[in-house]
Amino acid sequence: MIRKHSATLHGHRTSFSLEEPFWQELKQIAEKRDMSLARLIAEIDDARAPGSNLSSALRVHVLEWLKRPAPTIEGDIRGI
Repeated sequence: MIRKHSATLHGHRTSFSLEEPFWQELKQIAEKRDMSLARLIAEIDDARAPGSNLSSALRVHVLEWLKRPAPTIEGDIRGI
């Protein structure tokens, strides 16, 4: 089910719609990156193409995050 969410980005309130699995995954990404959810959403917003849809950009970010290669144990140890 799609739910509306809102956030303040650069002092402006905005809303976006996301399915619950995408919302939950965004929260996990923020936690894994040791940042607030608002900061992650602002980062994604800053990186999206002008005129593109924030909801779509958030979904694409989640998809790209999930598709990235899993870190190796060696990479984890070295901090890569």
